[in-house]
Amino acid sequence: MHFALLKLYFRLRFIRRKLKIKSYLIRKKSKPVWKKSRFRVALVLLFGLALQQLGQGSYIYAKAVFAQYLIGSAWQQTLDGKQQVKPWSWADTWPVAKLTFKKHQANLFILAGDNDRTLAFGPGYRFGTKLPGGMGNSIISGHRDTHFAFLKNVALRDEFEIQNKNGDLLKYRVSNTQIVSIDDNVEIDDDHQSQITLVTCYPFDSIVAGGKLRYIVTAKKVETLLANQ
Repeated sequence: MHFALLKLYFRLRFIRRKLKIKSYLIRKKSKPVWKKSRFRVALVLLFGLALQQLGQGSYIYAKAVFAQYLIGSAWQQTLDGKQQVKPWSWADTWPVAKLTFKKHQANLFILAGDNDRTLAFGPGYRFGTKLPGGMGNSIISGHRDTHFAFLKNVALRDEFEIQNKNGDLLKYRVSNTQIVSIDDNVEIDDDHQSQITLVTCYPFDSIVAGGKLRYIVTAKKVETLLANQ
């Protein structure tokens, strides 16, 4: 009888010890409640930040698309005979021509002026040079990472079209490409022909905006298709 009780006593001690070890291991593996809470808070904050960035990106994209719609509407009114039609009431620019580069899938409205505000919405014609399509040299600037990104693929003898405010289509052929520094005071030839000079920053893949180098594409008019023909 005493032997049976002694055996039961040691058996219960063994089971109790085993349960304590198992409980300790479970507590060791589980994370403290405060750590779990902190992790969840961080996860929620990261998710919220991601949604905010996504929302801002969508807003900027939608704004750019809507701006192009308004500029296109202003250009159509210009073709109908109106002068200096602003795409929105507070704009300090207006479309003066349209550039179509079929080979490089570029279809761009050229805006008056080439300041930073204007270049945010499209290529800009530099005041003081000839209007696109006119006799003489017309300088048009654009950002290398947006509207004029395709210039890095332009080759000699590539052709594009300029539509002027009268609706005439003027065909141009690329005659030269070059890289220059703004410190060199490079003069672009103006031989009294109808010439287009496209200018953007260089190199195209630079992570720093601006810089002193410029990529220049020069093209001369080879054909005119009048709107009334």
